[in-house]
Amino acid sequence: MTGLGWFLPLRLAAFVILFAVVVFQVGYPGYLHLPFVLYSSFTLGFAVLLAAGGRLRLSSVASVIIAAHFALEIVVESAVVYGTGNVNSQFTALYLLTIVAAALVYRLIGTLMVASMVSMAYAFVIWLGLSEKSGAVLSPDAFRSILSAQDSVFYSIFLYILIFYLVAFISGYLAERLKDRDRQLADTSRELRRAKLETDDILRHLNSGLLTIDACGRIIFFNPAAERILGYREEQVKGMLCSEVFAERMPNLASALKNGIARSTQHPRDELEITDGHENNIPLGLSTSPLTDEEGATRGLIAIFSDLTAAKRLEAKVRAADRMAAIGELSASIAHEIRNPLAAISGSVEVLKNELQLEGENAQLMRLIVKESHRLSKILSEFLQYARIGRPAYNKVELCHLVNDVIQILHHHPSFRDNTQVRFETDENIIYAVGDEDLLKQLLLNLAVNACEAFEKDDNELTFRLVVNPGSETIELYVQDNGPGVPPENLKKIYQPFFSTKKQGTGLGLAIVHRVCAALKLNINIDSQIGEGTTFLVELALFRPDRPEALVAEATPVEVGKS
Repeated sequence: MTGLGWFLPLRLAAFVILFAVVVFQVGYPGYLHLPFVLYSSFTLGFAVLLAAGGRLRLSSVASVIIAAHFALEIVVESAVVYGTGNVNSQFTALYLLTIVAAALVYRLIGTLMVASMVSMAYAFVIWLGLSEKSGAVLSPDAFRSILSAQDSVFYSIFLYILIFYLVAFISGYLAERLKDRDRQLADTSRELRRAKLETDDILRHLNSGLLTIDACGRIIFFNPAAERILGYREEQVKGMLCSEVFAERMPNLASALKNGIARSTQHPRDELEITDGHENNIPLGLSTSPLTDEEGATRGLIAIFSDLTAAKRLEAKVRAADRMAAIGELSASIAHEIRNPLAAISGSVEVLKNELQLEGENAQLMRLIVKESHRLSKILSEFLQYARIGRPAYNKVELCHLVNDVIQILHHHPSFRDNTQVRFETDENIIYAVGDEDLLKQLLLNLAVNACEAFEKDDNELTFRLVVNPGSETIELYVQDNGPGVPPENLKKIYQPFFSTKKQGTGLGLAIVHRVCAALKLNINIDSQIGEGTTFLVELALFRPDRPEALVAEATPVEVGKS
């Protein structure tokens, strides 16, 4: 069973008709008092139930009320027929109201059952009326008269019962078809709503901007990504002409959309430049596709676009990296080729210096040649060292021993001064990290040499400090000096090859440090204060026996901190 919108008005109409017939036509006889009061009460209760419940949903209580209402209505109609001429009553058609109303609630079988109840009630009323004429209550002779085909009463009853069943069949069949159509329509509407919700949800959560315009160029849809990229709110632009909205800041976009509508052709990929609300130029990747109807006529345009700023930056970085790789490979080859003849020249000059007795300006020029030859050889050696840093071999490295080795090497390095105090601070005697021992030693030595070359005072201090963080499974390695510090404007340049502020510096020491950190995937940060010194922090992975060494390769990329 299901509820329909026509059911309550039809029930109220049937009650009003019966009320008028009972009161004005029949005169409200005594035998109708009880059934009509009950019928009126059920009608009122049924109306209140529907009004309180909103849309009719036939629960078990409502089903009982409806069934009782139909039964009482049949009783009242039978009483009206009985009191208005029995077989000749002009109100027999009132039964049809009940049958049609039943078709709105019950299916075809239920409606036929109601028609059977109406037929039995009608036959009983006729039997009762004929028995009353013969002076007996429910006379068998009257019953036989009803069943006799020779009697006109039989044909009258047969005709009405035929009409009852015919109306029940037609109305039940139509109502059932209507219910099926309503169900199909409801299912289709539900599917359309779900499809619309899913489509809107997908479109609104796209990372790419999406907008649609109609054939006149008015904006119909504008997703959040389009708001973020173009700098307009949907409520500001929806329903407006795209040529008016985009003409000022992004005429290229307005022209592309206008041409897409005019040509009605698909453009899979275009690149154009727009200006955002902060006067920044944004490269935009745009794809347009026309929206057509069943006849092929253009009814709009869909445009999908994305901000290419990050892609352009990445592309530029890749190009720069490719150029640098090519230049580095070429430079390494050239440096290698220069190094061999330079060694021959430097050796020959040393021999001439010892053999020849030069004086004055010639001796000074000889010393300059020897000095610059050594300096050039040092630059070539460091550059080749920088270029040869490749894929590291991860192993278990004992850091305390490694730092002590670096300190010993540093004491014999030409940049080390006797007035430099070197300290090593740690709370552990043995600390294992995961890394490449040779690369880590090179990293620490370059940081230490960089500090020694920067010292300008008489009381110089260089400190190595190891801090273990068991919770994060990292080791913090600090290299701290009390040198002059790095100016803020140079912090972004210190890792660039050949950038140096020292007179005798090659500009490759910190570049090698950065290259080693990149190869080992280590974080390096710098904190520097002018006149107070510089601290480098390198984060390494703590070695654990149950941790695969390959996991270190998944560490975060190099990050250069600022002071």
